[in-house]
Amino acid sequence: MDVGELLNYQPDRGAKRPRDEDRHEESRSKQKTAGRDTGRVLVRSEPDSEEQTGDGEKILERLMDQDGEDPEGELVDESTVKKMILTFEKRSYKNQELRIKFPDNPEKFMEAELDLNDIIQEMHVIATIPELYHLLVELNAVHSLLGLLSHDNTDILSMTNHQRSYFIAVVDLLQELTDIDTLHESEEGAEVLIDALLEGQVVALMVQNMERLDETVKEEADGVYNTLAVIENMAEFRPGLCTEAAQQGLMQWLLKRIKAKMPFDANKLYCSEILAILLQNNDKTRELLGEMDGIDVLLQQLSVFKRHNPATAEEQEMMENLFDALCSCLMLPANRDRFLRGEGLQLMNLMLREKKVSRVSALKVLDYGVIGPEGSDNCHKFVDILGLRTIFPLFMKTPKKMKKVGVSDKEHEEHVCSIIASMLRNLKGQQRSRLLSKFTENDCEKVDRLMELHFKYLEAIQLADKRIEGEKHDMVRRGEIIDDAMDDEFYLRRLDAGLFVLQLLCYIMVEICNAGVPQLQQRVHQILNLRGGSVKIVRHIMREYAENIGDGKSEEFKESEQKRIMELLENF
Repeated sequence: MDVGELLNYQPDRGAKRPRDEDRHEESRSKQKTAGRDTGRVLVRSEPDSEEQTGDGEKILERLMDQDGEDPEGELVDESTVKKMILTFEKRSYKNQELRIKFPDNPEKFMEAELDLNDIIQEMHVIATIPELYHLLVELNAVHSLLGLLSHDNTDILSMTNHQRSYFIAVVDLLQELTDIDTLHESEEGAEVLIDALLEGQVVALMVQNMERLDETVKEEADGVYNTLAVIENMAEFRPGLCTEAAQQGLMQWLLKRIKAKMPFDANKLYCSEILAILLQNNDKTRELLGEMDGIDVLLQQLSVFKRHNPATAEEQEMMENLFDALCSCLMLPANRDRFLRGEGLQLMNLMLREKKVSRVSALKVLDYGVIGPEGSDNCHKFVDILGLRTIFPLFMKTPKKMKKVGVSDKEHEEHVCSIIASMLRNLKGQQRSRLLSKFTENDCEKVDRLMELHFKYLEAIQLADKRIEGEKHDMVRRGEIIDDAMDDEFYLRRLDAGLFVLQLLCYIMVEICNAGVPQLQQRVHQILNLRGGSVKIVRHIMREYAENIGDGKSEEFKESEQKRIMELLENF
């Protein structure tokens, strides 16, 4: 057996405690396991072949002895953990001392390196007792672990094999310590650990090391994957750290990795997922991505799916993550302009026409791009690029393929109606006239479709309201109090039944009736009368819409928009 086999030999450390994983996590756990199995292999500078055989039998004998031990069979308590951490500290110091003393003589510190790697593997057992995480901080182990990640020379070629191996081994340990299920078992222990990691700039250190890893080597690709897992675990436990992580180089690295000309793999999928997580409900990270030309990166990556469907389910998941990231970015007004200048509207328009899987998400992005007063420029540009020819066929008939890709008719119709409502609100001059002419062409067929959808969703809401009123009556009879939380729950159920789509349809109805085109107003009232509808019901729906409008906006915007809607209702 040569030294390479010796160093790659891993004793059986016993099974870890089982965890309940959902279907989405199964594939990732396999990947993480692969990362763990290879991540614990320590890559060392090989001594001359003559010297390999000299120590080979001794090292193999020691490894076989360790294999016979079962550390998981021993009782692990506070005393055991303290001993383990102190042993780690001693071995880390000894290894560093020997490396400084014999920099050109690897065989002198090979034994110490093996000792250090062994104790790092043994420390995985600490992940089973998160209530003792405070010992890792109090006994300086977190600082020492982060020390193995850091190195002074920033030359990419200077990262030696032992630095790569320590990085992979330490990240493997951190990934297990920060497992989200484990963190929630002891909130107090988890808080102490996360605080210490963040204080030691763990994200910045991991990003610096990821830049030095060669993903064509499986062990190092697994190291990148497990690094991303550590970041995801910490972000899920403490969402507030996303801004800090993004600013410490993570955002820049993710964008660079996503646009790298490499075959699609699990790491690219994971990068897209982490990017979407960083951008959720966070204007600071959205602004940072915009400043880094991230909108262009997202559009370039998504353009691949303009005429081609994703090859695999994993690639489709990555595509949807990138679309989600783009939608998050468009919630920041400054990014709407970047989207416009990057010809994002043209790309979404082409995707809607091509009828590929990407069409569903492109419709959602378009909705985010034109909504609100900040979407005015995008609305005008969409009309200029002949977008009305794309959006109205989708309004007239909901594509059957939508259900195949997991999108309901309600979701599709909501996005289409929202886009048309945004254009009616924002368009001026010639572009507005072109939009209104769409409603008059072919004997007002668009108005007929509008009223068809209105009665469809009105019926659904009336049924939901009837059920809710029955439940309220039963609660009162039982003496239960209907508090604000219960009212909110009932309102959410009405939204699920299609209330927001109904409000959008009523808004479109009121807008076209106030457009100064008698033909449109007559057709709306004619169909309302024929089908037993009433202006009173439309006004009630619109008043409720006005009361809830402007959530997240300034009070000034809310008041002006409510006033505008009330003026439209007066002339309806």
